Amino acid sequence: MDVSRTRVRTRRLLLPLAAGACAAALVAGCSSAGGAGPERSTQAAAPRSANELEDDYRAVIKDVLPSVVQIDAANSLGSGVVYDAKGHVVTNAHVVGQEKSFKVTAATGGQPVTARLVASYPEQDLAVIRLENVPQGLRAARFGDSSAVDMGQIVLAMGSPLGLSGSVTQGIVSATGRTVSEGRAGGGTGATIGNMVQTSAAINPGNSGGALVNLDSEVVGIPTLAASDPELGGGSAPGIGFAIPASMVRTVADQIIKDGKVTDSGRAALNITGRTVLDDDYEPAGVAVVEAPASGAAGRAGLKPGDVITRIGDADITTITSLSEALASRKPGEKVQVTYVRGTETEKTEVTLGEM
Repeated sequence: MDVSRTRVRTRRLLLPLAAGACAAALVAGCSSAGGAGPERSTQAAAPRSANELEDDYRAVIKDVLPSVVQIDAANSLGSGVVYDAKGHVVTNAHVVGQEKSFKVTAATGGQPVTARLVASYPEQDLAVIRLENVPQGLRAARFGDSSAVDMGQIVLAMGSPLGLSGSVTQGIVSATGRTVSEGRAGGGTGATIGNMVQTSAAINPGNSGGALVNLDSEVVGIPTLAASDPELGGGSAPGIGFAIPASMVRTVADQIIKDGKVTDSGRAALNITGRTVLDDDYEPAGVAVVEAPASGAAGRAGLKPGDVITRIGDADITTITSLSEALASRKPGEKVQVTYVRGTETEKTEVTLGEM
């Protein structure tokens, strides 16, 4: 299965998608701080009636939709979530692209207002922008505990798919702890993101940066990627989307708002420059070390330029992407065994991981 990102390219996408063309989507996610709304438990002692569940949906939409916005950049259209009362909005890095100024419209309607980029962190496909004026009725969303998200939990995705502002879709959490790599084609960030939430909630171009919420009106993630099916010519695979967990959104957004940049990524790294190498059959066969500074994690462990990394812990390494995926779920300071080839010999060393 491939995973591709979609950067919404103007509202012209409405026509081909509405006509049935398959396009892999980057979905909606959100971040928050503050927000309000009545507490509702997602745990029920007895089966709920259809009317009761419908009432829950309506209450969640009423609570959260005033925290969701549409973001219009020069060449893209996406979604965002109000993070605090100061007008900070969190979204995906691929939504803002290289732009510095945006038109933002509340999902509940009203006139667009101008927002400016605070900072973008493409390594995690997250960005923060700030509204010059906070429209009346717009409020900060409320975060949930993404570590408590579990398979089967009902979730709603809110955003502006295909420019249809304030749209809501429903699904479940299909899996947790996914590691997904985003391509660079068409403006993608190339990020490899760990611990993502997989959801069946329908996502389409324009949902990126919006809100994935539970029935307690809490944001649990920012849907960002949709799977693509090679057998469908790279078209989107229905019902398979991925959201950045709320905990990572908070970690990145808080640093950007405080310092104007990410100062502590929490992402593990070997601190090398590398490239994918091919075997005699032209198949990916590992990652060759191009640079390994003596002060970096790999350099301190004795790896040198020319070494070819073939394994990290129990994970086989064949490409730069597989190396990134193997590191995505690990933390700086963690010790891991690295297997590599030097000349004709296969060797192993223990590396204390550095930080991205």
